[in-house]
Amino acid sequence: MNQLQNNTPLTPLQAAMEHVPPTVALLDRFLLYLSGFALLVFLYDIGFEHAPYAPRLLHYFYHVFFLVVLACLAVRVFLLLRNKVRRPSLIFEGLLLFFMLLALISRFVLQNQVTSASTLLRFFDSEQPIYFIIFYVFLIEVSKKTLLFYRSTVHPAQMFVLSFVFLVAVGTFLLLLPQATYKGISFIDALFTATSAVCVTGLVTLDTATAFTPTGKVIILILIQVGGLGIMTFASFFGIFFQGSSLKSSLFMKDWLNEDNLGQITSTLFKIVSFTLVLELVGALLVYASILEIPEAALPDKFSFAIFHAVSAFCNAGFSTLSLGLYDPMLRFNYPLQLIIAVLIIVGGLGFPIVFNLYRYLRYKTLTWLGSLNTGSRVKHTPRVLNVNTLLVTITTLVLLGAGTVLYFLLEYSNTLAEHGLGGKIVGAFFGSVTPRTAGFNTVDMAALTAPTVLLYLLLMWIGASPASVGGGIKTTTIAVAILNIVSLARGKDRVEVFQREIGKESVYKAFAIILLSLMVIGLAVFLVTLFDPELGLAAVAFECFSGFATVGLTVGITTLLSTPSKVVIIITMFLGRVGTLTLIVGLLRKVSTLRYRYPKETIIIT
Repeated sequence: MNQLQNNTPLTPLQAAMEHVPPTVALLDRFLLYLSGFALLVFLYDIGFEHAPYAPRLLHYFYHVFFLVVLACLAVRVFLLLRNKVRRPSLIFEGLLLFFMLLALISRFVLQNQVTSASTLLRFFDSEQPIYFIIFYVFLIEVSKKTLLFYRSTVHPAQMFVLSFVFLVAVGTFLLLLPQATYKGISFIDALFTATSAVCVTGLVTLDTATAFTPTGKVIILILIQVGGLGIMTFASFFGIFFQGSSLKSSLFMKDWLNEDNLGQITSTLFKIVSFTLVLELVGALLVYASILEIPEAALPDKFSFAIFHAVSAFCNAGFSTLSLGLYDPMLRFNYPLQLIIAVLIIVGGLGFPIVFNLYRYLRYKTLTWLGSLNTGSRVKHTPRVLNVNTLLVTITTLVLLGAGTVLYFLLEYSNTLAEHGLGGKIVGAFFGSVTPRTAGFNTVDMAALTAPTVLLYLLLMWIGASPASVGGGIKTTTIAVAILNIVSLARGKDRVEVFQREIGKESVYKAFAIILLSLMVIGLAVFLVTLFDPELGLAAVAFECFSGFATVGLTVGITTLLSTPSKVVIIITMFLGRVGTLTLIVGLLRKVSTLRYRYPKETIIIT
């Protein structure tokens, strides 16, 4: 047996790890600890008020850190090349070495040549390059440790839940930094805001625009971005990026990314991260273009506004740097901006597998059409490019958007949409049907909505976005499968069929389990909040709890009025809505050892 194990061929990653010299392993550990300590110093630098002597000490520390890292990297790269170890991170360490040498030359050699290199010198003479080096080195060293995730015996569902717990804890600590807020923040408010950002909800107990400093807003933005995609997605991305992939990492990420083909795990991971960043950048540029006419006095930092809202929209977070959000008078009638935000929300809520499948379908149709133009005859064979999951999500999304727009237009025509023209009413109704789908932005006064519209919002919030997306709710496929099952039962079928395919019973069981668990969590949350805050109206509390569980972020104005126990209830509700109650139960309960048996069947009276 041992001989067989010894003869098993190693993967390139394992082979590289086997031949790492002891000195290199020691340098790896040293740089990890050093960069981690430097990161803590950086947090002190930006998060706390400094003593009179602190700036000089920080200046010396940063420069000593720079020189030590430069020496360690040079030695490590030399040893790796001498021992012919080909790490995937070697090229990035080489780029970092080049950058550091350029900084060294610019600072100490080109000091007298200020004419052509003044901008370069000003940049390298600041602390900004050292900040970049701290994060870069820490990222490289931590990414190598992500292999420990794949070797652990922790269930992926447990790892998923724990990753959000860890991210919420880190976010709470960062928001408690003195320089993150103008007047300080309590622990419960920091925990609430961090949970809301990580769970991409958007409910806030403090005004994001006035309570948080630029540092605090950047922290919230990072929490939204990492929470939207998931910290494990980023950890695995950088781990593969710097360290390379392995079979264990592919198996670990298989269910995480909803990818059945192990050979496509790395490709899918890179597609998700790159697609997200590119779309957010394009969205930020479009948002920036749509607000150019706003005076500088009203909106001084337009590009920061554009980046924040593009990320918040794509991640379906609903956070805004304006006190009134998109209901602000200078944005209330900016219909191009609202359409851009709506498109970002829809794409982010569709789910990455759906977006990639739709792209493959459109690409296939385009190539087929171009081929028919060249050959003169159309291609007769049409493969099934669109899968059932994509068809269900697309149709359900279009139905919800179409029905929501029409109903909102009719219900709010003379109410919250009264101040808009016909075109504005259509855009407002469309945006009003998009934003309850876990987005959280509002262009109207939420407290003025009619009762039927509030009920419509409760339904849209409860359904939410699509699976494998950044949104929450019970998901479009869940409600679609449940309705199809009801139709099948009414027609006397013992199975669910759609698009000439049969839906597995496991999917049907999961759909009804998710529906029941969601109603139980929301019902319990409503009961507890009304118990702790009886002065709040039942309708407002129900709206708040639906919004929290579906990670929507819309409110009728009671979030700031919640007591501490009610805030804890909403925090737990937001967390359960983001990680999923079924996922949490799967992670907590042990799986049965075997199902190779059958008991005698009994019929239960249902109706």
